[in-house]
Amino acid sequence: MKPWQPSALALAIALALPVAFPAAAQAPSAADLAKELEAMKARIAELERKLGAATAAAAPGAPARAQWGMTPEQAAEFNRIAVKTEALEDQRDSGGLKGLKISGVIDLPIVSNQNRKTFGAQFLSDTGNDPYAFDSSYMGMLLLDIQKETESGTRWRLTLAPQRGAGAVAMGSIVHEASVSVPLTSDKVRLLAGQVPDWSGYEFLPANQNKLVTHNLLFDFTLPTTYTGVGAEIGTGKWLLKSIVGNMNTARKGPNNRWPAFAYRGDYARGEFTGFGFSGVHGKAVNFADPNGNDSFLNLFEVDGWYTRGDLTLMGQVSYGRQNAAAITPDPNGEPRTASWYGASALAGYKLTPRLEAISRLDFINNKRNGGGLLGYTVADDRNGIGPDPFGDPNVGANRTALAFGLNYLLNENTQLKAEYRLDRASLPVFLDVGSGLYRKSNNLFATQLVVFW
Repeated sequence: MKPWQPSALALAIALALPVAFPAAAQAPSAADLAKELEAMKARIAELERKLGAATAAAAPGAPARAQWGMTPEQAAEFNRIAVKTEALEDQRDSGGLKGLKISGVIDLPIVSNQNRKTFGAQFLSDTGNDPYAFDSSYMGMLLLDIQKETESGTRWRLTLAPQRGAGAVAMGSIVHEASVSVPLTSDKVRLLAGQVPDWSGYEFLPANQNKLVTHNLLFDFTLPTTYTGVGAEIGTGKWLLKSIVGNMNTARKGPNNRWPAFAYRGDYARGEFTGFGFSGVHGKAVNFADPNGNDSFLNLFEVDGWYTRGDLTLMGQVSYGRQNAAAITPDPNGEPRTASWYGASALAGYKLTPRLEAISRLDFINNKRNGGGLLGYTVADDRNGIGPDPFGDPNVGANRTALAFGLNYLLNENTQLKAEYRLDRASLPVFLDVGSGLYRKSNNLFATQLVVFW
């Protein structure tokens, strides 16, 4: 509306008066005419006030009119909140916090190992004084995970885990993961670079993603720890594929070691409840049996699958591996021989209540050839039960099994309580009982664990 419209309205009213009031038009008195004029002026003033309010509300920068039943005070409060929200968003973006996610895990286990005669808590134990073993592995960990995604779609990730992380086990580093993922032709085709933990098998490393306190035998003794290099990540349909070329279990190659390893992983989500995956490593990797520190050729391959529906969870894995010149027992001439193994692991979980889950797991590794030898285990290990009978045939290694039962209770959305009993057995007496000094074929372990995550 324009400012001249009230005058036009007044003129229209004035012209309409003879029609609306014919008698007055014929013989108006001065008093009647004065009253009518005053009434017209009052009405015109009221219309001008309403028009002015409507014009001011429609003007740029004017406060929002009350709507949807809001009072003027409520509309003002709404505007104040909107302005404050925009200011907070600007502050977040300028400070680099957009796309930033920080999470963490801390777990405290209490472990009793029969043959080692140990009982007590373990937390952030130094891998130099407490090497990786089935009764320690990644238990007692503090993990801080920082992820950032930029406007361009590039994803950064830094995960710190002192003493018990993948970096600590492989290289004595606090860095568990330091990686970057850059989109190429699309968000589903990415360049991957940096240090990443191994992605093999059905079990995950952090305690809040692992159903039991301990890990399975394949996880502990047949899978790599970490990769450092450059690769790719591709998502297509129900498949997610990733690969990397670089170093396995070391940040840098030593002298006379020029050949990298090629690692890969593929996952297929068959549906909402089930899927499967496979992974492998081929190339040269660290060989602890070589006195000169030279790498040797390695072949690893595994297939795993999962099924989760309702209260039931089923998971399984089969693995095969071999590494040249890495067996525990050399040939009669002292020359190193090939280490080879194969194994399987199966886990079943059932939720007794929405918070309480019962879990069982059975593992097996065949490791008889050339006195045994697993990935990174090139000498007899009487703590983990790897190698030949100390008083028997050195050319025959022990096969290993492990049976575990446990409970997992979700105390609240950020806290888990776990309990586990585990029986480890070997086909030969390879477990050292430190109390008697005798070698046994079995070992018992009891463990509880508190896991807090956010």
